[in-house]
Amino acid sequence: MDLKDKLISSFIAFEDNINVNDPVHDIRSEAIKNFELKGFPSKREEAWKYTSLNSLQKIDFSVFPKEEKALEYKDIKKYFLHEIDTYKIVFIDGVYSSYLSETTHDGVDVCLMSSALTKPMYRQIIELYFNKVANTKESLTSLNTAFSKEGAYIYIPKNKAPRKPIQILHLATGNEASLMLQPRNLIIAEENAELQVIERHQSLTSNEVFTNSVTEIFAAKDARVDYYKVQNDNENASLVDNTYVDQKEKSVVRVHTFSFGGKLTRNNLNFYQNGEHIDSTMKGVTILDGKQHVDHYTLVHHAQPNCESHQDYKGIFDGRSTGVFNGKILVDKIAQKTDAFQQNNNVLISDTATINTKPQLEIFADDVKCSHGCTIGQLDEDALFYLQSRGIPKKEAGALLMYAFANNVLESVRIPELKTRITRIIANKLGVQLGFEL
Repeated sequence: MDLKDKLISSFIAFEDNINVNDPVHDIRSEAIKNFELKGFPSKREEAWKYTSLNSLQKIDFSVFPKEEKALEYKDIKKYFLHEIDTYKIVFIDGVYSSYLSETTHDGVDVCLMSSALTKPMYRQIIELYFNKVANTKESLTSLNTAFSKEGAYIYIPKNKAPRKPIQILHLATGNEASLMLQPRNLIIAEENAELQVIERHQSLTSNEVFTNSVTEIFAAKDARVDYYKVQNDNENASLVDNTYVDQKEKSVVRVHTFSFGGKLTRNNLNFYQNGEHIDSTMKGVTILDGKQHVDHYTLVHHAQPNCESHQDYKGIFDGRSTGVFNGKILVDKIAQKTDAFQQNNNVLISDTATINTKPQLEIFADDVKCSHGCTIGQLDEDALFYLQSRGIPKKEAGALLMYAFANNVLESVRIPELKTRITRIIANKLGVQLGFEL
């Protein structure tokens, strides 16, 4: 039995263990039908031209963890941003860990999707927002929707903000020979609300782990959302991250993606601007080596006038690694005065590394300012020679140049402790001590 058939048959068992009267039962049923019709995406599809999931489909993944495995905080502390106080929503092999988590209902809701799906007090919010911005035609999003049960539920009412940032951490322990996880996050910022979220998927095992995640973010009028994804997993962990953002008038949403590890990572990031004077930001740093593969697929749909979007992705590739950037800006006819910027710059450290980059503009309005571009190159030999002539060893000189190359993405990180943490990860990936912190 291949993975598709196993998932379809597992859905029957999944339904037997959930309340068929919950508000998303019909949504799940339609979603599994769509996945059954379409199956896993293949390289025959333009959007997946450079990324294949064939190897993952040959693995006999466990769909449901057989038992929960306890973890001690001291053993996983390094995966948290522990330098500051935060709310924490922690899952171990897909199961919520109350011991490692800190949630709240003090004016805001930072809690579990399973609670929101089953408790009547959340029903109105679920019916209003759940699966309303996610692409129901996309097969992996449909697969996640069909098995949607657990994840983070964050609701920030009008004019509110959490007292501290929120961390969402998914841990895989290796309790299963191979495990598939499908977390579902719903994040809602009402009018003039504000929040900061840090998300991380981390495997603690050499066993195969495949995570198919979906996050829906809703930013109402004047809301401000900062979302940070830290992807620094081990060599047998694969992640497909589907994030959908719905923005209303004058809202600001910034998503930063730091991709440093994992066997195969695919980031599908979709912004939908449904109001005027919206600001959308997508930035990312990718540093790969070995046979790692990271694919960034972005979409910004400008549907109303007087809005901005900014995309800036930097990639550094060594070994036999492969990077993909496929970015699309769509400007509707009504979306006059749009200001859209998209840039993808890449450095190839080795002759065997590969980058495929495809920036796209589809513009149907005539009064816009839109630009896109991409570069693929190597380190500047003159700059490298200059640093060496000042007594800096060649390896450290190259690392400084690569850090400077990626630094404009780091400059917009609004949590100083996170910026310092990312700087350390970059130094570790480059194999040097940079000698400074931000």
